[in-house]
Amino acid sequence: MARKDEPQGQFSLPWVRVELVREEDPPESIPVRSPDDVVRLLRAEAERFDREHFLAVALDGKGKVAGIETVAIGTATASLVHPREVFKPLILMNASSFIVAHNHPSGDPTPSAEDHSITSRLHEAGELIGIRLLDHVVLGSGCYHSMNEHGQMPAGRRKAMQAA
Repeated sequence: MARKDEPQGQFSLPWVRVELVREEDPPESIPVRSPDDVVRLLRAEAERFDREHFLAVALDGKGKVAGIETVAIGTATASLVHPREVFKPLILMNASSFIVAHNHPSGDPTPSAEDHSITSRLHEAGELIGIRLLDHVVLGSGCYHSMNEHGQMPAGRRKAMQAA
């Protein structure tokens, strides 16, 4: 229905505004150059998780942490992750590249078939929009598995962890 100040036959468009709201400042200029850096960044928080938490670590053009987003919280054995939910905060944080990480509450960091599948989908989407996926780190009890270190990234071979 048209408002009084609008011409007949016209309608109001649903204007929206998207903005980034930081819960806290990102860790000051922490560079991420290896899976060990990712684990140091996330381990304390991840050890408290009783269910799978899927996290996206946004990196700026120099490979420093721009922010961390919890993308999904699942069950004790799985979490549902969609690329749209991963890239939304990455775009808002102006990320140049990113790393995803999630915990396995079982303590075994061996990636599942679903872990490999979402890694492939995120890699493809990242290549398309220009935000490169550098690694997928699975956190276990006192250990971790880096898909990049194990040559399991979709590009096929191990790559140095560098910002785009």
